[in-house]
Amino acid sequence: MASRKENAKSANRVLRISQLDALELNKALEQLVWSQFTQCFHGFKPGLLARFEPEVKACLWVFLWRFTIYSKNATVGQSVLNIKYKNDFSPNLRYQPPSKNQKIWYAVCTIGGRWLEERCYDLFRNHHLASFGKVKQCVNFVIGLLKLGGLINFLIFLQRGQFATLTERLLGIHSVFCKPQNIREVGFEYMNRELLWHGFAEFLIFLLPLINVQKLKAKLSSWCIPLTGAPNSDNTLATSGKECALCGEWPTMPHTIGCEHIFCYFCAKSSFLFDVYFTCPKCGTEVHSLQPLKSGIEMSEVNAL
Repeated sequence: MASRKENAKSANRVLRISQLDALELNKALEQLVWSQFTQCFHGFKPGLLARFEPEVKACLWVFLWRFTIYSKNATVGQSVLNIKYKNDFSPNLRYQPPSKNQKIWYAVCTIGGRWLEERCYDLFRNHHLASFGKVKQCVNFVIGLLKLGGLINFLIFLQRGQFATLTERLLGIHSVFCKPQNIREVGFEYMNRELLWHGFAEFLIFLLPLINVQKLKAKLSSWCIPLTGAPNSDNTLATSGKECALCGEWPTMPHTIGCEHIFCYFCAKSSFLFDVYFTCPKCGTEVHSLQPLKSGIEMSEVNAL
């Protein structure tokens, strides 16, 4: 019998993160409702709601409580996450909703407690009298004890996974699933693929700046194009001077680097500044000096064209 109870509890146990998400959704809903409500008084006199703000908020939260916990046994955040409250004092294994008294006391502890805290804060802030000194100290002491109790309850909740708030523990209500949860099958193929491509992209980003693309291109072109001799004749230089060995266009301010090939001045200079070991992509000759092409060769080339 005890093992059946433990199995039933473990099957309906709600994850801690789901209970905390439900609390955050409730806070987000309250902020949304309050912002929408204050926009209705946007055209009125500024500060119209400031005097009665705690009471107006309490009325709105009572309205939400009436159509959520009182009627559906769950807050809005719990309904979204397929969670509802269960009466922990019930000895039955089957689901028992919270009693009417538990729901009313839940509203008193949550809505009434927040209203009392805000109203006392406004009262003590606006009345600086000596008679309120002891009352203020007592109220602050009680609030401090409640905050401490909430902290201790939260630490116990992190360990055991039940009663996310101090109110739930005092009233004996905890979260259970509305419907049985199916076992989720999680596939990691997509995640593994993304991690693989992400790591490969980071490797390329790290590796590409270390590669001298210009030198690699020149080396590959020297392998693909058969090497020819480098005869030192003006005719050979003239026939090879129709285009730049780097850009393939008509040489602008033609220069040589010590072989029979012609380069644009800016192509050869930028390549040499980028790589001090720059070689000719056609024949592989290293750069000894960047010399301008002789005027006689230039004229003969122009006449040949």
